[in-house]
Amino acid sequence: MPEKFDCIVVGAGPAGTACAYELAKAGVNVLLLERGEYPGSKNVMGGVLYRKMMEDIIPEFYKEAPLERPIVEQRFMLMDKESAVTFSYKGLEWGREPYNNFTVLRAKFDQWFAEKAVEQGALLVCETVALECIVEKGRVVGVRTDRPDGEVYADVVVLADGVNSLLAKQLGFHREWRPDEVALAVMEIVKLDKKVIEERFNLEPEQGCTIELLGDATKGILGTGFLYTNKDTLSIGVGTLLSGLIKHKIKPYELLEYVKNHPMIRPYLQGSEPVEYLAHLIPEGGYHSMPKVVGDGVLVVGDAAQLVNAIHREGSNMAMTSGRLAAETIIMAKTYNDFSESMLDHYRLKLMESFIVQDLKKYKDATHHFDAFPQYFERYIPLLNRAASHMFTVDGASKWEKQKKIWRDLGSVKEKLKLARDVFKAWEVMK
Repeated sequence: MPEKFDCIVVGAGPAGTACAYELAKAGVNVLLLERGEYPGSKNVMGGVLYRKMMEDIIPEFYKEAPLERPIVEQRFMLMDKESAVTFSYKGLEWGREPYNNFTVLRAKFDQWFAEKAVEQGALLVCETVALECIVEKGRVVGVRTDRPDGEVYADVVVLADGVNSLLAKQLGFHREWRPDEVALAVMEIVKLDKKVIEERFNLEPEQGCTIELLGDATKGILGTGFLYTNKDTLSIGVGTLLSGLIKHKIKPYELLEYVKNHPMIRPYLQGSEPVEYLAHLIPEGGYHSMPKVVGDGVLVVGDAAQLVNAIHREGSNMAMTSGRLAAETIIMAKTYNDFSESMLDHYRLKLMESFIVQDLKKYKDATHHFDAFPQYFERYIPLLNRAASHMFTVDGASKWEKQKKIWRDLGSVKEKLKLARDVFKAWEVMK
């Protein structure tokens, strides 16, 4: 490797590769470091890729990228132990170009994306761990890797090394994350015939469906389960705050097995064969947990900057956009040959103006609120299921009687007032 690059990007996930791609396309001499055997080997996400943010980088990428299925239906299950209230949106417009989103398998997609960056001129080096940033006179000037003679220098370094960014922590950009700021997601990929998938999920050939699972899927802990359709596999998983797992003394794989065997989910998986098991930390702190993202000679992007919308389960789209905005800032800084914090701060300003921080601001108190008040998952979702069961069971009782029973089931006057207050508070943090 040359001793000096214009830019070093640490991490070949969606954020890092997006940044490297844009830089290389503009003629910037960029080194992309990946600790895994190949891009995607260490990367995990639920499996949904949003078209718009990727197309901002590579127009019509969906004509050649290794995608699984375009999503035409998004379902949501509010689950009790033996029931679920389900609602969904199915739009056939999502099954036509330019599409809305797709399911992907990161091991395939990330390799393809990194190869596109290499085609533009980026140098990809895998199986290389960036141990620390090289700092001279208060400015980041490179990284020290685990390779022999592993010091590499650059005008600017981009940290895209994930939620547990040790390099950003070393620079003092963030502290150790609290258990209520990080979620642990576990996922299993199971093989199933593609025609069986389409029959079970009521899909036409090549169409896809996602199901988000709330309530009993996480045993009342703040988090969600998910079930996504791929070409000939399903992605089944669950993610919850670390604080919830610790409090309830539940092991992640036990929770995954519980979801897989839930009577509302088990029929979808019948006859499938496990292919792969994955686990990954996800930043959940949101706006209040965003670390410093700019310093002299350094930028922080993607999960390393806590850029995940936990409410809408969006992360890869924010990651790619943050990588693109970082690249735009670096290209401008190169024009002026100025990589100071004040110049690179244009990246932070771009972030603040983008949908990324606007959405994080909108839901800035939501995760903390629902974590602090577990009754939303532990009491209200089961109440909703019981109410639906009462209302839709035809047993000779009048609908007036059924409504009165549902009203009684809500509890005392005090409990009803508490429910009303909780609904109002939920609206306040979500509006």
